[in-house]
Amino acid sequence: MAAHSRSVAREPRARTHFPLNSLAIPLGLAGLAQVWSIATVALGTPFALTQAFWLVAALAWIVMAAAHAHRDRRVALGFSHQLTHFAHGPLAALLPLSAMLLGANLHRTFPVAGTALTLTAITAAAIFGAWMMSFWMSGEMALESVHGGYYLPISAAGLVGALTAAQAGLDWLAIASFAIGLFFWVVISMLLFLRLALRPAMPAPLVPTLVIMIAPPAVGAAAWLAISNGRPDALFGSLTAIAAFMVMVQVPLLPRYRALPFSHGFWSFTFPLASVAALAIIWLHLLHPPAWRAVTTALLAAVTIFVGVIAVKSILLILAPSRRAVQ
Repeated sequence: MAAHSRSVAREPRARTHFPLNSLAIPLGLAGLAQVWSIATVALGTPFALTQAFWLVAALAWIVMAAAHAHRDRRVALGFSHQLTHFAHGPLAALLPLSAMLLGANLHRTFPVAGTALTLTAITAAAIFGAWMMSFWMSGEMALESVHGGYYLPISAAGLVGALTAAQAGLDWLAIASFAIGLFFWVVISMLLFLRLALRPAMPAPLVPTLVIMIAPPAVGAAAWLAISNGRPDALFGSLTAIAAFMVMVQVPLLPRYRALPFSHGFWSFTFPLASVAALAIIWLHLLHPPAWRAVTTALLAAVTIFVGVIAVKSILLILAPSRRAVQ
C-alpha cells in the first residue's frame, strides 16, 4: 500500500492546462464542413464526401474535449482557473459552439439525436454565457483584456445557436437566439473598438482573435436566411454588407498577421473565413452570376486548402518537441 502511495506521489503532474484556443480546432473543422454542406446544395458535391468532413470535425471535438478533461485532472489548478482568466476564459465557448454545428448536421440524418445535441449545446452555451457576463460585471476586468474572443460566449453563441436551431426546425429558439446574438454583437463590438482605439496594441498571441470580427455578421446573415426559410430580405442584405465591410477592415491587418510566428492560435482564422466563404457561396447560388459555379468551386478549394495547411502546420508544431528530444 505504501509503495503504491509512493508511486502515485511520483506521478508527474502537468504544469499547465492545454490552452483554450486549441478548442478552435473542432470549430474550424466544423466551419469547413459547413462550407462543404452548402456546396453540396449549390454544386451537387457528393453527400458522403461532405459527411467525411463532418466526421473529422466530430472526432476532433471528442479528442480535444477528452484531452482538456484529462489534463485538467493532472494540474494543480482546476478548469475554473482558466474560466476566470479575463483573457482566456471566453474561449471556452468554442466547445459548445462546435457542438451546435455538429448537432445541426446530425439532425439531417438522425433528427432526434441531432435535435437533442443541438439543444444540449445551446443550453450549455447559454449557461456559460450568462455566467461569463456576470463575471465580467464584477468590476475587476481591465479594458486591455478584451479581444475578439469576447464575441464567443454570447454573441457568437447566440448567432450560431440561431443558425443551428433553425436548421433543426426549432424556429422559436432560433429567433430568440438570433435576438440575443445580434444585441450582444453590438455591445461587444463597442467594447472591442474602444479597447483597440484607446489602449496599447494587442499582444501577439491574441492578434489572431481580431479576425473573429468578421464572423458575427456572416453567421448572422446565414442564420436569418435559415429563419426566413431561404427568402433573402433587407436584413439578410444588410448583414451581408456589414460582413463585407468587416472583411475590408481585415485587409490592412494582413501584414500584422503575416508577421506572427505560427501557433495553434492560427485556428482562430479558420471558422471566420469559413463563415464568410459559406455566405459568399449562398449569394452565388441565389444570384447565379456568370461563372458562379467556377467561383464557388474556387472558394471551396481555397478554404479547404487553407484549413488543411493550418492542420498540417499544427501537427508539425506538435511533433517538433518530440524530434528535438530524439536528437
